[in-house]
Amino acid sequence: MRTKIIKIETGIIKVPLKKTFRTALRVATEVEDAVVKITTDDGLVGIGEAAPTAVITGETLGSILEAIEKYIKPAITGMDILDFDELMLKLHRCILKNTSAKAACDMAIYDILAQYYGKPLYEFLGGYRNSVKTDITISLNDVDTMVADALAAVNDGFDNLKIKVGGDFKKDIERVRAIRDSVGKNVKIRLDANQGWKPKEAIYAISQLAKYDIELVEQPVAAHDLEGLKMVTENSPVPIMADESVFTPEDAVKIISMRAADMINIKLMKCGGIHNALKINAMAEAAGMECMVGSMIESPISVAAAAHLGAACHNITRFDLDAAYLLGEIPVEGGIVYRGPEIFFTGGAGLGIGKIKDEYYLPENQNI
Repeated sequence: MRTKIIKIETGIIKVPLKKTFRTALRVATEVEDAVVKITTDDGLVGIGEAAPTAVITGETLGSILEAIEKYIKPAITGMDILDFDELMLKLHRCILKNTSAKAACDMAIYDILAQYYGKPLYEFLGGYRNSVKTDITISLNDVDTMVADALAAVNDGFDNLKIKVGGDFKKDIERVRAIRDSVGKNVKIRLDANQGWKPKEAIYAISQLAKYDIELVEQPVAAHDLEGLKMVTENSPVPIMADESVFTPEDAVKIISMRAADMINIKLMKCGGIHNALKINAMAEAAGMECMVGSMIESPISVAAAAHLGAACHNITRFDLDAAYLLGEIPVEGGIVYRGPEIFFTGGAGLGIGKIKDEYYLPENQNI
């Protein structure tokens, strides 16, 4: 039995965060993401989400919706889900870049494909594990606020903190020292500079920070500065992870061939979805590099897709999927559930997402 795409609809999901989220690149107070629903002629429905992160992907909410409606929708409507390779080629070739828009459609397609075969997506993709354990992000703030947030996270059961740094490296050292002194030695700490240091600043800062038992440092320098990233990696006592430097599989080839980083953070919004994420992970695994799967400011829809991907692959060893935990409300039924840092799947084939609650959904065409 074949299964053809007959309808693609878009909408907006809007949910407040528990508290303001700050990094070296931006400030966020809510999730306001695009949602896509793909329906097939045999009644299967897949759902996906795209996060507008202009300072990272260059996409806005409006550009995502237009990319889906004017380019992706005409390109793939009428195609058979089982003609998968051709479907992915058309999805990725119909418009350049626009990775978050493509990711939303990609995860909806994978949702349908796993439903077609009657499997949860993580089982369909590989089934290495059936849950994942995430870190929790501590936003960039003054020292006292970050210490208080770190202690609250530990009290909630989290034993791996992702500390946002970047900008004034001297203040960053003070922040990390204070957090380590407060949480003790049994809590893992990883750092994310969000491109906030220059290469020599990064080398100095990391050499000072290493004494606080840092697991890794993510994207210490500008995304385009691969030589600078390589220099930091070669001179760092702490493993370096590439994030914003890796969008596409082609970017991963560069990082791997240069040995410009020790690890790669895969985000569906950067790479265009699960299809390309699997390629990046496979290349990294072949080169002996482990991967993390991460998220932007997202709802449980796309976080579920990333969690399924992470659960499927043994080479994805770290998880930065606290985005939906940071929400002030739960806007969807099904998908994933947090029990402290543990993320479990609620069951069912595909992503297992139920309906979006009406109070958080703004229809673009009609209600999902």
